[in-house]
Amino acid sequence: MTFLEEWKQFSNARIGLPRSGGSISTKEVLKFRLDHARARDAVLLSPNFFKLLDDLETLGKPKNLPSIFVESKVHSKEEYLLRPDFGRKLSSESIAKLQPLAGECDVVLIGVDGLSAKAIDENLIPFLKNLIETLGKTSLRLGPLILSKWGRVAIGDEIGEILKAKVSIVVIGERPGLSSADSLGVYITYRPQVGKTDESRNCISNIRPGGFGFESAVAKTMYLVQESIRRKLSGVELKDEMPPEFLLKSKAPTSIE
Repeated sequence: MTFLEEWKQFSNARIGLPRSGGSISTKEVLKFRLDHARARDAVLLSPNFFKLLDDLETLGKPKNLPSIFVESKVHSKEEYLLRPDFGRKLSSESIAKLQPLAGECDVVLIGVDGLSAKAIDENLIPFLKNLIETLGKTSLRLGPLILSKWGRVAIGDEIGEILKAKVSIVVIGERPGLSSADSLGVYITYRPQVGKTDESRNCISNIRPGGFGFESAVAKTMYLVQESIRRKLSGVELKDEMPPEFLLKSKAPTSIE
């Protein structure tokens, strides 16, 4: 086995591509075009919100958690791509939906389409199912389950502020790459409120089968959420000091000391 073949076992990166003269092989060119098409589709298509909302309702039923569909101020996919600021704010109709649900809760879970319909369609529900089951083993109080259309990460600040959540967890479709069009990102913010910026959040990236697996991602999320509540902060001030054995065993801690 050559050293390039050994590297390829651990990465989807395009390394050691076969060549014919000065050109990349036809097989690799076609694979590149296919991956590029998948990435474009992930950005330009929309998730199946009707199915996602049904699945969220099923997840929430055992704990009597309502599922709420909200929208940003964006009115089209083109506007979403051109005006990220609109994607950070809720529509007036969505604000009206959430206001009656305001009340103290520890954690609010927010699924957002972001820049990958494929990630949300395929990976949002499996990840949230695992996360909700793990949160259910703690004393943390969950708010309603939120599904947002045409949202950016910061839309979680307004949602969390309205619901008076201690911590918001935004699960969003990440900008696709040429080797992964289905990655989720998780953004954790303590005391979310309008005006907070990215240094106030902790991020977990590349959550997908073949990437950072669901169980490991849930373990990492639980650690950061519980540390955030215990220390009353998040973002650059909250360092990731998670014991390696938790991640290696894919076992999330379920108590706050």
